[in-house]
Amino acid sequence: MLIDDFLAEYDFEETHSIAIHADAATVYEAAQNAKFGESWIVRLLLTLRGMSADALSLRNLGYSKFRILGEQPAKELLIGLAGRFWTPLGDLQDVNAENFKAFDKLGYAKAVWNFSLDPDGDKTRLTTETRIKCLGDDTKRSFGRYWMFIQPFSGLIRMEMLKTIKRRAELSVPPAVAGG
Repeated sequence: MLIDDFLAEYDFEETHSIAIHADAATVYEAAQNAKFGESWIVRLLLTLRGMSADALSLRNLGYSKFRILGEQPAKELLIGLAGRFWTPLGDLQDVNAENFKAFDKLGYAKAVWNFSLDPDGDKTRLTTETRIKCLGDDTKRSFGRYWMFIQPFSGLIRMEMLKTIKRRAELSVPPAVAGG
């Protein structure tokens, strides 16, 4: 998987998944185009972090320094970010597919976030996994304190994103296929 290629060793991790009554191509397209700001929970939590969720989708994450690191259509999409996430402004760094693996600035962390699809009959399991690698022991302690507080909200955002993708994908599938 791409996530293993870009960040095999990590300090923190979170995974969520959902079964969707649609084929992988339909789910992948829905994931690309879902407007996550449709969820009031996502809007609220991102607004509290100083981010806009108005037109937030996987296709337009670039405005926020999130970068697509790799993509295997209908299989996996990997997004990356580096910075000091636990600080008020985040001190986000300019990383991309070419320099992400080599980024090793002490005092920073790098994160990957994937969406992977696993077809299973008339359903597809969509999983999102987030991994964070802290660059230095002090960074790990600082991020750990931050993660203890933010992780439940981060998980809630991801679960809401999965539900939004599910709704979008299942709306594009005829009812007989989607399970009614």
